[in-house]
Amino acid sequence: MIPVLVADDHGFIRAGVEAVLRGSPFTVVAGAASGAETLDAVRTHDPAIVLLDINMPGMNGVEVLEALRARGDDRPVVLLTAGINDRQLMAVMRAGVQGIVSKDGAEDGLVDVLSRVHAGHKAIEPAILQRALDLSLRPSGEGPLGKLNPREREIAALVARGMRNRDIGAQLGIGEGTVKVYLHTMYQKLGIENRTELALLAVNDQPA
Repeated sequence: MIPVLVADDHGFIRAGVEAVLRGSPFTVVAGAASGAETLDAVRTHDPAIVLLDINMPGMNGVEVLEALRARGDDRPVVLLTAGINDRQLMAVMRAGVQGIVSKDGAEDGLVDVLSRVHAGHKAIEPAILQRALDLSLRPSGEGPLGKLNPREREIAALVARGMRNRDIGAQLGIGEGTVKVYLHTMYQKLGIENRTELALLAVNDQPA
């Protein structure tokens, strides 16, 4: 069995991961509820993979990953997250994260992600990789949508035209689920809650 450390401050998440991995080649050898506990547990249990919540008390997941890398620990780290902001994304990409898994629907893809990173591959969905690339190239933006990258601006414009997620995905050549991930990220960046607010911002972003 391949040992996995699960770091999350919510016990039911840790229990859920353990249930998902039951019957797979992976087994949970330890759990941790904070960043400091995680670093100690890595030393004690020497897991093959660290599954790390991005938001924990004390040191967050980004800081734990950076601390591991700073001490020369390059074992695979997979982030488990309900959402990742731009600063966090760029930090974990620089620190060499191997995988990123959304808590929403993790039960369907977690074993595959762990298998890929254990085999030495990256397991980060294309939309997140593209977002990281856009961030690295993005100049300072202006206007209501200044925080968005070019692909997110495209999506905002299509939302403003009243298009559904399925139709937006078809037009841009991406899946409906990927559109939902983009929208969730865009809402976080802009401090809004729904597509109506996004549409209003997109309309106001148009040149006079």
